[in-house]
Amino acid sequence: MSAPAGRDDAAANIDCRAGVDALVRFYETLSPDALAHIGEIYAADAHFADPFNAVRGREAIARIFAHMFATVDAPRFVVTGRFVDRDRAMLAWDFHLRLRGRDTLIRGATELRFDADGRVVEHRDHWDPAAGIYERLPLLGAPLRWLRTRLAAR
Repeated sequence: MSAPAGRDDAAANIDCRAGVDALVRFYETLSPDALAHIGEIYAADAHFADPFNAVRGREAIARIFAHMFATVDAPRFVVTGRFVDRDRAMLAWDFHLRLRGRDTLIRGATELRFDADGRVVEHRDHWDPAAGIYERLPLLGAPLRWLRTRLAAR
């Protein structure tokens, strides 16, 4: 049987369920100390992208999370769903944090691709920074909320 279109034969033989389980545990228990173990989760040349960053390599990915711990209070991820297919997975998640003294919830999803060792080689986060952060800022919030209301279907 041939691999699905767009997939090579090596990817067709990967089962990333153990990698997904490890990644979920990593994120749901993420702390500054856990960043020392990022090599157990991400491949050396892994690519990571979110609405604010696009980096390659474990050290760069660790810097993103170190920055998160330095700039927001009480960050915590809760994985609410997962979809796994060979070397790819999607995670749905809630990101709880305190921003400027206010509890905040950001809902998002992560697209993942794994190597044969179960490490992440591609990580792409999808979430709405306008609803999650920008609308809560003093100068940007009101115009963005007005725009969202104006553009919404009635």
